[in-house]
Amino acid sequence: MISEEILNELKEKIGNDKIKTEDFHLMTYSRDWSPRPKDDTHLPNIVVRPNSTKEVSEIIKVANKYKIPVTPIAGLTGMGGGAVPVHGGIALETKGLNKVLEIDKKNFTVTTQAGITVLKLNEYLEKEGLWWPHDPESKPSSTVGAAISCDNDSTFGIKYGRSVDFLLNAVIVTGTGEILRIGHRKALCTSTGYKLHWLLIGAEGTLGIITEVTLNIFPIPETRAIDGYLFRSIQDALNGLNRLLQSGLSVESAHINCKSRLGFYTQAYREKFGKEPEIPDWAESILFISFNGDKEVADFSQNYAKKILTNGQIVKEREIIDSWWSSKHTLSLIPFVQKWPDSQRVKKFGSADLGIPIGRIQEAYELYNQIAKKYDIQILGMCVYNERPNRISPSISFAVFVDDSTNENVKNFYNYVKEMSEMAIKKEGTMSTYIGDGDRLGGFNRIEHGRSLDYMYEIKKIFDPNNILQPGKKFKSQWIS
Repeated sequence: MISEEILNELKEKIGNDKIKTEDFHLMTYSRDWSPRPKDDTHLPNIVVRPNSTKEVSEIIKVANKYKIPVTPIAGLTGMGGGAVPVHGGIALETKGLNKVLEIDKKNFTVTTQAGITVLKLNEYLEKEGLWWPHDPESKPSSTVGAAISCDNDSTFGIKYGRSVDFLLNAVIVTGTGEILRIGHRKALCTSTGYKLHWLLIGAEGTLGIITEVTLNIFPIPETRAIDGYLFRSIQDALNGLNRLLQSGLSVESAHINCKSRLGFYTQAYREKFGKEPEIPDWAESILFISFNGDKEVADFSQNYAKKILTNGQIVKEREIIDSWWSSKHTLSLIPFVQKWPDSQRVKKFGSADLGIPIGRIQEAYELYNQIAKKYDIQILGMCVYNERPNRISPSISFAVFVDDSTNENVKNFYNYVKEMSEMAIKKEGTMSTYIGDGDRLGGFNRIEHGRSLDYMYEIKKIFDPNNILQPGKKFKSQWIS
């Protein structure tokens, strides 16, 4: 509990208008998008919404003084419980940190507060002919700080990469309230010191509150060309993508979907035209791909790809390709028809987000079907995202539907995640590529990290000696043992 004395101390530090204690405010911050039983809610004791690094520092100093848990909260679109205040305490809402501080066109960098949404940041950059090519589906709500803290995926990772490729430096507030700037200013490369700013990537707020970042940005490409190719297997699609990359074409995005996942992109077509699209029975996967750059380059890449992907069949219905592009980038969805967010009204979207070595993805896909069936879970489908520049770099969503109406159904889901995670380690992969540990994999992730998990916790103690920042997250799980 937070006493009246502590509450008054916080009000003196940041002002009464930035603190909420009413239940109807607290309820908003009690859940994220992680599958949880309907009655599983964790209310913070108070919500604070600072506007500056200094105010964040003052909040953390008070929290550290009284050993109050602090949960940084942004758009609440995470699927791993990372933003759920499982220990109550202070919910630190970061969206008040929403100012763009500098757009440096000459050096292709932007410095911004970390609570701005990805969409809003790119709206600012677009006026200058620039963009930050991090592009999650949740970009209207997902913030810059959350993108770094969760190291989440992007539509354009195969050309531009992800957080490790963009983050140049950051300002953080540690668990003692100290303000640190870490990184290498606006330089893209360095070999001096430790790359402490990279520790923030995927740390989920356990090391510090990110308040400000400097990012590498790019000119907006002149144009892009988009296509979809059907293949007889996941492996055939992977082989085709590898040939495209080896050819030197300007591949901007590449997503490989299984047959089940393809169903989401054919649904809009059926709704619009009242008939089935011409998808052959033999098609077990689809490669959605885009090329960008100058128009001549993009057009050449699109046409040359047809010469390379001779073992695939191009999708005839452009509406299916447009439906994929809408769901991944433009977000111009058809209400109550397309998958996000309307499919969430009945059953929740859940996923095992694994990294599997390239040559074992087909095997993993077959095991995915078996494991989901074992736990009586409805398959949504598999999507292979690619998140590092110019290479097949699998970040895989093995997605399922989760009926959260009973505790048993939710438990079955987390048993599914556990078995899928164990499978990934056996195949020399990783158990999470974009959701993070949150409150689901913590502790259980020792089967991936071994003794090094203890070293990670020692690092946390340096930044947060009293363990007030996200206590338990990444190192304990309330779902998996």
